[in-house]
Amino acid sequence: MTEQHIASAFDRDLEAIQAHIMKMGGLVEAAIMSAARSLESRDVELAQEVRQGDKAIDALEELINEETARLIALRAPTASDLRLVLSVLKVSANLERIGDYSKNIAKRTTVLVNTSEINGSAAALRRMAREVERMLRDALDAYVQRDAELAADVIERDEEVDQMYNGLFREFLTFMAEDPRNISSCMHLHFIAKNIERMGDHVTAIAEQVIYLVTGERPTEARPKADFTSQSV
Repeated sequence: MTEQHIASAFDRDLEAIQAHIMKMGGLVEAAIMSAARSLESRDVELAQEVRQGDKAIDALEELINEETARLIALRAPTASDLRLVLSVLKVSANLERIGDYSKNIAKRTTVLVNTSEINGSAAALRRMAREVERMLRDALDAYVQRDAELAADVIERDEEVDQMYNGLFREFLTFMAEDPRNISSCMHLHFIAKNIERMGDHVTAIAEQVIYLVTGERPTEARPKADFTSQSV
């Protein structure tokens, strides 16, 4: 087989794997917003759909891992191509974790449906989730387009998600201090907020991977972290 044929076969295989990445990304985007909507509307059926849908996300990650291993074994990619192939594994791993966080939120929804509502918290969490979903959509677009500038913008926006989380954390502390009956609900809601904040971190990791692909270097500056709660132990 000529080098040209090997290269074209590599490109075809990689394109197929990246199509799986985009499908996985679409499922994860939908899971984020469905989990947030199920919380706000206290829709147990929708929450269950999110939990069931996580199986499809996990299956895609497994398929991507298998096809990537096969690609490396059969095509023996060069150093630059190998960097591209390995990025697929890192992106899919981050997507899988975001899917897990969406599932975790859905699990909490089934518990919170039997508790008293905390004023405005579900809507605030939905807005936070919506921002993460937008970040993920842009990170995946940056990955496909090899757009380092868009990826850098995604990284900057994670600070806003951290600030939203900090604001909710303060609110939950206030609600718990004002009425001990709010403690259980607020603990569950705080867990959800932390899950969304962690989603933002994984989206940022995808964006950092894009910059590495385009430039060959990791982002030189530490990404901004505005989650003050992780520093207070």
